[in-house]
Amino acid sequence: MNVTENEEEYRQFRKGSHEQIISAEQKRYAQVYTHERITENNDTNMNRQTDDLLEQILNRNNMNLAYKRVKSNKGAGGVDGMSVDTLLPYLRNNGADLIRQIRERKYKPNPVRRVEIPKEEKGKYRKLGIPTVVDRVIQQAITQVLTPIFEPQFSENSYGFRPSRGAHDALRKCKKYADEGYVYVVDMDLEKFFDNVSQSKLIEILSKTIKDGRVISLIHKYLNAGVMHNGVFEKTLVGVPQGGPLSPLLSNIMLNELDKELERRGHKFVRYADDCMIFCKSRKSANRTLKNIIPYIEGKLYLKVNKAKTETAHISKIKYLGYGFYRYRGICKMKVHKKSINKMKDKIRVLTRRSNGWSNEKRTEKINQFVRGWVNYFSMADMKKLMLETDEWLRRKIRAVYWKQWKKVKTRFKMINKYGIPKWKVHEMACCRKGTWRASMMLNCVLTNKEIASLGYMSMTSYYLKVRVN
Repeated sequence: MNVTENEEEYRQFRKGSHEQIISAEQKRYAQVYTHERITENNDTNMNRQTDDLLEQILNRNNMNLAYKRVKSNKGAGGVDGMSVDTLLPYLRNNGADLIRQIRERKYKPNPVRRVEIPKEEKGKYRKLGIPTVVDRVIQQAITQVLTPIFEPQFSENSYGFRPSRGAHDALRKCKKYADEGYVYVVDMDLEKFFDNVSQSKLIEILSKTIKDGRVISLIHKYLNAGVMHNGVFEKTLVGVPQGGPLSPLLSNIMLNELDKELERRGHKFVRYADDCMIFCKSRKSANRTLKNIIPYIEGKLYLKVNKAKTETAHISKIKYLGYGFYRYRGICKMKVHKKSINKMKDKIRVLTRRSNGWSNEKRTEKINQFVRGWVNYFSMADMKKLMLETDEWLRRKIRAVYWKQWKKVKTRFKMINKYGIPKWKVHEMACCRKGTWRASMMLNCVLTNKEIASLGYMSMTSYYLKVRVN
């Protein structure tokens, strides 16, 4: 397989491409549907004469775009240890054989590599499944062909991992509903969504649209590929491994069934991945809605509602996509949720650790990168006061970093003396025996706000005022 250099085509693809990490599924509903519906030898849902989806997937241009996407995303390797950097030589030598195996249904995906990342709740982890780079290319190729097919079927109230849609769009819809008086919310939490998805139910839904049994079979193989964890192979008869390019699309296909049911019942709702909020005008209506929708989710979709985290509440009590909401003169406004603030400060503490071994230039780059990303995401929130307070705290953290670097009295005297303050003051500061945090306050007269800015550090307040969404 040769990789073309059609950059315009690639840019057009990137514009519409999307992906994300979501969550897996549970063994509770593993036997609800039999996997015999679609097997290697079952051609019930296949019409090769009228449907050539597999050929579209294996098309040279489509595979080239898939490679470029995987290459640009980088990421860690899978169980075979192959890196993105060695992917191209492998595909050049083995691409033709790989495609032949897929066509002949002889290709067997590798198990995903289990990675656990901590959640906001202490002691809890999100399970990710990292496919091999070769499998990521194939999954990406499948996603590129299936996305235009399924997109027209998706609800206007679904915003996660879809082209030209994002979290800000979902939040605007939430605000719209609240401004219309729908201020009571069913905050739906699906327990370990990706771990609980019934593969048979998912295959059944896919088969309504995809009539090429070869494609169904290939997707089914990825669902059943298994997991390698600490050198031990684990079967995956239930769930969709979270972490591959195909996972976000499959999650939307599965949850689109919930979207259609909510629309059929006339509900106002917003869904981003597996985070769903249903809007009502009264608490009584919200409670009734929750009671009535649970049987459908658990009885028809074979998913599990986390009743401990699912609640009905006024929108001012809800955290959604990191944002909080409040009402001011009858208008819904947005703020940064307290948990998101704490998470942001924890990240800054990590970035300002002296133990990370970074140079001052590297630290400046890392902090600025984080500031830009965080402020851009929360640009819809009213947070000028928060940014002013955070800037003050961050500058003090930076001063603490420099104080730690000037460890010896001799070094402190030399560095502080550069700033042209009286000798007695230099001597007093250099010989200070206060702790780092208290000493950092003393450095205000040396490392002023202007001086810190000259070192290259961004002001969160200034950047927020520049990019905020009114």
